[in-house]
Amino acid sequence: MTEPLSYDVTGSGPVLLLVPGGAGHPMGLGPLTERLAPRFTVVTYDPLDLAHGRLGLPVPDQRPADWSEGAHRVLEAVLPPDEQAYVFGTSSGGITVLDLLARHPRRLAHVVAHEPPCVTVLPDGRERREELIGALDGPERPPAEGADATPMGVFLAHVLRPFSAHLPSLTAPEHRLTLAVGADSRGQLLYSTSELLADRFGSRLVEFPGGHLGSLDHPVEFADVLADTLLSSARTSS
Repeated sequence: MTEPLSYDVTGSGPVLLLVPGGAGHPMGLGPLTERLAPRFTVVTYDPLDLAHGRLGLPVPDQRPADWSEGAHRVLEAVLPPDEQAYVFGTSSGGITVLDLLARHPRRLAHVVAHEPPCVTVLPDGRERREELIGALDGPERPPAEGADATPMGVFLAHVLRPFSAHLPSLTAPEHRLTLAVGADSRGQLLYSTSELLADRFGSRLVEFPGGHLGSLDHPVEFADVLADTLLSSARTSS
């Protein structure tokens, strides 16, 4: 049985699908979507339904393919026939949109993947992945189930490990893809990861305001760079 889709829609203009990071809960993205809404029909995907009633209920370990297939179903539900969508994902959402581009390129105009933590692409990726997990996870992990469950608890318990092991694959140089990095992330693990991916896929690398949480910490500036990146890609391809 196909799970129901959870997403919110605001604004007008070409469709822009947002895939949040962490466990996919869109908390904190309100200022970003508000800034984007005059220029795009912003569709915010909630892959685990956490913002729509399922936070606290049991969640199995997650796979990028499940999130990307869900994102594709959302696009099929909201996108007019024969039109393409812009797509943005950050962190675990960045991994999702890379997988979406690999699986369903036909419906995508341009994809921006912001600091996807698929660190196993690095030459010392196995060791760097363990460092990443160790830096985020620990004995004081917040709960993933029950009345006190948090999105961070769900992320640490069911998303971080399988997503950080993901190896993205694109079959050809991908000019519809931009790898985004935070200006404050220079010299850090996920900046290096995105640099390598951009080189491997023949894609642009663009610096965005802030660091890994730039979409939350600097939503107005971040939204403006995102909009300019997407719309400039449309001008280039036309």
